[in-house]
Amino acid sequence: MASPTLMRHLQRIRSVASQLTHRTCVPATNTNVARWNSTTKPPSLPTRPLPPTSQHHDLPSFLAYAARTGLSSASTTYVGTHYEYTVLHSLRAYAIDLTRIGGRADSGIDLVGTWHLPSHPYPLRVIVQCKAFRNKLGPNLIRELEGTFAGAPVGWRGEGIIGMLVSPREATKGVRDALTKSRFPLMWILADLEDGAVRQVLWNGRASEVALEGLGVQVKHLMGSGEVKQKIVLTWDGEEVKGLDSNDDGEKP
Repeated sequence: MASPTLMRHLQRIRSVASQLTHRTCVPATNTNVARWNSTTKPPSLPTRPLPPTSQHHDLPSFLAYAARTGLSSASTTYVGTHYEYTVLHSLRAYAIDLTRIGGRADSGIDLVGTWHLPSHPYPLRVIVQCKAFRNKLGPNLIRELEGTFAGAPVGWRGEGIIGMLVSPREATKGVRDALTKSRFPLMWILADLEDGAVRQVLWNGRASEVALEGLGVQVKHLMGSGEVKQKIVLTWDGEEVKGLDSNDDGEKP
């Protein structure tokens, strides 16, 4: 017969083994989604900042303003503002709802808004820099984008914010390396200067960890005007992300 001391020792071993089995049997979860489950109230959407001017609010009204005031289409103000409104409209096709806030006190941020991904428990908050440069862009722009997080408007600060840099230039190796190394959740989007057509979408590992684990990219080839055109399609868990101006069939009404 085992001694009382040996019996107590065996009981402790069985107790520890039971605890380890219980812990390892707990299923792994996506902490980003689990944080806001069906019993948890999702975060309320912040109030959008006021636009920097009452003279225009979208691309058509800006073009009318430029014609009315004689603003040169070659000026940096015209080119930059035109591109911001073009990007604002173009990204609606990917369920990103943006407001222009660019101005003297914008802390380098041109657009802010929310990203309405399918099956995601709550809209993601995004801050956007638009760089309407035709020349080659360097990794210093990634550092500049990182710096905008500290000066973001109320409602777009703290955890879970995605920073986007939109440019008409393709990301260089230096840009991709800086994007990969950044501790901030960042994206790089190539959008044409004239029509805003999206040609490239990149994001880093930190963005995947924070909120974009289910995001994917596909390329569709469309026939139009006698030539084949490429269209970037974003997916979420394999499902195509529908635009804010699209109906259930994915076509504009």
